[in-house]
Amino acid sequence: MQTKQSQQLKKINEGSIVSPLGFTAAGIHTKVKRKRKDLGMILCEVPAESAAVYTLNQITAAPLQVTKDSIAAEGKIQAVIINSGNANACMGKQGTLDAISMRNKVAETFQLQAHHVAVASTGVIGEPMPMDKIIPGIESLSLDNGENAALDFQEAILTTDTCPKSTCYQIEIEGKTITMAGAAKGSGMIAPNMATMLGFITTDANIAHPVLQQALRDVTDQTFNRITVDGDTSTNDMVLVMASGLAENAELTPEHPEWSSFKAMLKQVCEDLAIMIARDGEGATKLIEVHVEGADNDVDAGIVAKSVVGSNLVKTMVYGSDPNWGRVMMAIGKSGAKLNPETIDITLGTNQLLVQSQPAPYEEEQLVDYLKNEKVIIAIDLHLGNGTGKAWGCDLTYDYVRINASYRT
Repeated sequence: MQTKQSQQLKKINEGSIVSPLGFTAAGIHTKVKRKRKDLGMILCEVPAESAAVYTLNQITAAPLQVTKDSIAAEGKIQAVIINSGNANACMGKQGTLDAISMRNKVAETFQLQAHHVAVASTGVIGEPMPMDKIIPGIESLSLDNGENAALDFQEAILTTDTCPKSTCYQIEIEGKTITMAGAAKGSGMIAPNMATMLGFITTDANIAHPVLQQALRDVTDQTFNRITVDGDTSTNDMVLVMASGLAENAELTPEHPEWSSFKAMLKQVCEDLAIMIARDGEGATKLIEVHVEGADNDVDAGIVAKSVVGSNLVKTMVYGSDPNWGRVMMAIGKSGAKLNPETIDITLGTNQLLVQSQPAPYEEEQLVDYLKNEKVIIAIDLHLGNGTGKAWGCDLTYDYVRINASYRT
């Protein structure tokens, strides 16, 4: 049965990062990268209530600290500038100065307060920022709210991605149409502590920074922190949400009668982007989705799901279409979650492999055929409680090694 929230939530297939009221974007090629666009920007016509989450890696790139400082000043961001091709990470004081220069140049060029500008970078770690290309690039940015501008922005933030990633939804609250859209990049160095990913979400909802920050933390734990490609966590990961307030709804708080609807929309946008990142893992041919139920609690369910989807043996099992379910059982057991080793069910697609930790009869050929699908679902029931959770990843292929062995060349 559909909930009230799912009935109200409407996917906007033609929507983009500039669909919410007040937002424009741009993306250009500054020659930091050989061919693709490599400098993008989102601009809001008003300072937007904003929230962000960041990598859990203890080594963080300079742009993250600059963005943290900007948001800490007032809880508002009006523009975010993003470059790809260079991470501006592990560059010491010069890296910080370069990130600040990017922020200040955006503020100067577009007549903004410097603390209303966020900065993000992605690309190679440990190389000097080519500021001789980036600063003129900022000066030449021309923003608008057209489809091409959104597409240019989506391309400009990519690294090893094979495709852009975006999504958009609308919902009615108090008779006002609220739009939310997201764009992201991510393909490798993706682990369930955020990922080598940048995510940008725009909305025209009226919501204050502290409430938006908590909502983003909550949904990140259920979405971006549930994906993995290769088990690595980047220095540059960030998800930023900007809310213009131009939909003019009454301010959204957890006490608002439609709060759950707004939060469901935020979760859906984040989940869409997370799945797109997992599906586009470097060299990947298949999306792996793990469903866990019957856990002692939701946290344990998430731990088990992430352990299974992050196992290299499970990932290669899926790549080779080899229904070696012992690898799934191994990954469940090593997760650290509360388990009863005698009460575990495992299902692959519609084929039940294990019932109460005992092998069930199945047709090997059916399982091999199922594993050849582009999307593989592994369902696990622990029979302990009511906890549920999901995680997403991809298979591990020969191409992953090829791509990363020649990343800089």
